[in-house]
Amino acid sequence: MVEMKLSGRVALVTGAGKNIGKAVAWRLAREGAKLVIADVNMKDAEDVARGIREAGLEAIPQYVNVALKEEVEEMVNKSIEAFGKIDILVNVAGILGPSAPFREITEEDWDRVVDINLKGTFLCCQSVIDGMISNGFGRIVNISSVSAKEGNPLLAPYVSSKAGVIALTKSLGKEIAKTGVTVNCITPTMIEGEMVNNMTEEYFKSLLAKIPMGRIGKPEEVAGLVNYLVSEEAAFTTGQCYDLSGGRSVY
Repeated sequence: MVEMKLSGRVALVTGAGKNIGKAVAWRLAREGAKLVIADVNMKDAEDVARGIREAGLEAIPQYVNVALKEEVEEMVNKSIEAFGKIDILVNVAGILGPSAPFREITEEDWDRVVDINLKGTFLCCQSVIDGMISNGFGRIVNISSVSAKEGNPLLAPYVSSKAGVIALTKSLGKEIAKTGVTVNCITPTMIEGEMVNNMTEEYFKSLLAKIPMGRIGKPEEVAGLVNYLVSEEAAFTTGQCYDLSGGRSVY
């Protein structure tokens, strides 16, 4: 019988309705965790939660706009009402925003991307850490991007917000390092899904050329790394940034 290493754990995954978030949710559920499938698209969240339940595992859907404090707090409260606690938080929710020259980016463009990608990560982390610290156990994994390290042109709001996620991870990880709660982040390169599908062929090829392995990543590969970071085996790892780029970025 395969050991379910996350049995007894409760995991909250934002942006879990599709792509990376969906893959993460399924992986953690298969490892025995009870899942809160949080997404701004409630139909997607319900579909994922239903599929997990039909597989004989536990999951509930939850609507959230991570950029709004009151909605984040409601999400956390309902998660605790349903499962009694939150052991694991995976912050996947995010948007690419406009691909445009810096001079053409509007204040509204900037605010929307930063609010969802960076402020949303901040709000979700802040809403769960007190409970995790009280329980003496917690795992937070934030999804950043390899572009945050490289500063891709024409994506100033996105790369800035994702660089902020890396800095937030390091700061919070150090601040609560003695509590039993770890905070780490992952910087994927292009991963199969909607974000890649919406790229022009020229832009896609230019990014693919940067990946030494010559292919883009799979959502399940992100989920595999998340699964390690939320496990007991990663107890001595915090404030770290893990590359997942097929060799594109090696620092």
